[in-house]
Amino acid sequence: MDILIYIYIFITGIVFGSFFTLAVYRIPRGEDITHTRSYCPHCNHKLSFWDMIPLFSYIFLRGRCRYCKEKIRPRYFILELCSGLVFVLFALSIKLGLQNLNASIITYFIFGLLYIAGLFIVSGIDNEKKQIQNELVLYLIIVESLYIIYLCIVEIANIYRYVIYLVLLVVLTTINILYYKKKLKNNYTIDCLILLTLMVIFTYEYCSVLTVIFTLLAIAITLLFDKIKEKRIKYVKKTTKETIPIGFYLCVTNIIVLIATNFLIFYR
Repeated sequence: MDILIYIYIFITGIVFGSFFTLAVYRIPRGEDITHTRSYCPHCNHKLSFWDMIPLFSYIFLRGRCRYCKEKIRPRYFILELCSGLVFVLFALSIKLGLQNLNASIITYFIFGLLYIAGLFIVSGIDNEKKQIQNELVLYLIIVESLYIIYLCIVEIANIYRYVIYLVLLVVLTTINILYYKKKLKNNYTIDCLILLTLMVIFTYEYCSVLTVIFTLLAIAITLLFDKIKEKRIKYVKKTTKETIPIGFYLCVTNIIVLIATNFLIFYR
């Protein structure tokens, strides 16, 4: 019976993944993500139901638009697949099943997926645009605030821990607002610190420390491969120094660390 639950979770995950691809494309452009029908970014033709089936539409259409025949970026397929797998792995990490189903597990599962959903979209946009959207930060704040209220009222959690980090969040946000008023843009470093603070609130300190360590390691490996690649090319055009998508690495490593630590906690 549990296998049916996980099949449903995987299907839910790839459906969410389809929404993530839409959100990653539209949010930086200021487009509506809920009411406007999906369309091809090349020919602007509105997509039919059969064009939007997660995973399968990409396979059946052979990675091309049905109408203009332009290639569809593989990221859509990859993001949908990763989303489905992450949803299943998160459920497995907390031993979600009929035998241990209770209010605490269900609540953590729901808020965990909402949290992961936010990280998916943040990472996607940051990887492409090198920016962390204010709307997504606000979304994560709302999700975590609701979860904190649940923990403090139902689970009788220590509220002082959350108050400390919420105060830190307010301070960082205030600094960012003052910087925006002066420069008319957000400070990327402060944005990353706000994102990290949100991670500490939801995944606790040990997960966040591991997240930072693995993020630095991932960035170091990426820069090393880039250097090796540059040396293999004889003539490389000098370009402006690109910003490293720190938010992308933080989100990806935090999701991995969260799932891994859940396995250690729930299966010990």
